Amino acid sequence: MKRLAVLSGIAFALTAAAPLPPYTPAYEPTGVDERGMWMQADEAERQMRDSPFVLRDPALNAYVRGILCRTVGQDRCQSTRLYIQRLPIFNATMYPNGMMTVWSGLLLRVRNEAELGAVLGHEFGHFEQRHTLEGFKRARGLGDLLTWTALLSPTLYSSMATSVIGGFYSFSRGQETEADLLGLAYLAQSPYPAASATPVWERLMAEADATAAGRKRKVKTHRYSAGFFASHPTELTRATYLRDAAAKANDPGDPAAAAYRAALAPFIADFLTDQIKLNDFGGTDYLLAQLAADGWTPDLLYARAELYRQRGNPRDLASAAQFYQQAIDGGFAGAEAQRGLGLSLLRSQQLEAGKAALRRYLDAKPGAPDAAMIGALVGQ
Repeated sequence: MKRLAVLSGIAFALTAAAPLPPYTPAYEPTGVDERGMWMQADEAERQMRDSPFVLRDPALNAYVRGILCRTVGQDRCQSTRLYIQRLPIFNATMYPNGMMTVWSGLLLRVRNEAELGAVLGHEFGHFEQRHTLEGFKRARGLGDLLTWTALLSPTLYSSMATSVIGGFYSFSRGQETEADLLGLAYLAQSPYPAASATPVWERLMAEADATAAGRKRKVKTHRYSAGFFASHPTELTRATYLRDAAAKANDPGDPAAAAYRAALAPFIADFLTDQIKLNDFGGTDYLLAQLAADGWTPDLLYARAELYRQRGNPRDLASAAQFYQQAIDGGFAGAEAQRGLGLSLLRSQQLEAGKAALRRYLDAKPGAPDAAMIGALVGQ
């Protein structure tokens, strides 16, 4: 009943633009379970502060934090410590003590401030509703139930274990839906349009399809119903109920796409390098095409050339050489484009043109770590 009341309140906030419930930033953990979880989260945060994967650029951190604050409000935002990690997967997490992590793969995949705000609002919704604590208590209670049942009646245990475990996953899916809708309520009260969450899930489905096709696997049919042991609603379910709920908010807002592109521009090349190393040709090619929706920049062309060269089929090498040349003609500043061009041409048996490109690379970077190897290829 409590969860139904919460969801009803969220629906009211979306339809009537009602203010969000008051928030207490100085919350302290209560009970043995929650204090123990906070101690574990505090230890995880101490390790996070020293992690080599954390991006410490002040401008980027201030920018992402500003998006979070504009989404959930200044009072809620002050409770959060934000850590941006250079990890090329779509992910963000919220810990029970107020630590939030944002992965670079998420920053690479969202198209504007509003879409990032939708994801961060979802994670903050988990924090505000104390979902980690609820899930821990429920898992422990179900574990105790199954243990005692196994001791007292092995026959009964075998018949009820599956339904009990399935009930836990259903509970988790309910928490995800609650966080989705609470995140949408944050957006409805923010400068951003509430409809920004749906495109994120639609593109994630398309990227998953591209990954499957690139790996010669059957492209799955996206379904509304989650599997019995699924911990999250399906992407199609989320896209649908978020679209329907956002339509009730009817708040156009400004997604701030141009500001997002400008703020992320200094980091895109590194994020793309990490993405290419995932060895996911189909998904990465789809992602690059999405990033190039407004036109192929030299950085995007270089990344696409690297992707095709690393797969290395004969037709890929021809395409890679073309993309490298387009990046160079478009003003790509790095000498690495000449290196990639030269290697692609050499493997395509265009020896003289390939050597010429590699010489240009060595002229630009005589102290490059691979200078000896490249010099051997061109006979220097």
